[in-house]
Amino acid sequence: MFQSKVPNTQESAMRPLSSQFPPNALPTLDTFMKQAKETRIFRRAQAVREVAAGQTVKAVSRTFHFTNSALRKWVQRFAHEGTSGLVDRPRSGRPPQMTCELETYLNRLVDQDPLKHGCVHSQWSCHQLATVLAQQTGTQLGRESIRLVLKKTR
Repeated sequence: MFQSKVPNTQESAMRPLSSQFPPNALPTLDTFMKQAKETRIFRRAQAVREVAAGQTVKAVSRTFHFTNSALRKWVQRFAHEGTSGLVDRPRSGRPPQMTCELETYLNRLVDQDPLKHGCVHSQWSCHQLATVLAQQTGTQLGRESIRLVLKKTR
């Protein structure tokens, strides 16, 4: 009879990938997870740590709700680049206008009295914040951008 030369995909999906990792992978990932500030980066490191500890990609993918291919990508990046491979890479497209400095400035502005900035009402509106921010910093932002920053930080 005819024998297939294609490897059993179920068998290869169940194979742990621990042989790719340096001996200090687990302590390195533990330290990185303690220092991670973003949840998605922490979860990546946590999932890669489980694979490095001997769990299968399929089992870890199911636990963390990642696709197998996504988890394999993070495992390979960690194996080749270390913890820097787990951080988001720069994306193409227009850079955000809202910088950290501008966000901090906006949060300070919100805490001030709008009447002191020439507004006619005693409470800020997103439109008024955008206008005052543009006058003081020279950066034009829309009301929706202002609203999203305030929603995130307040």
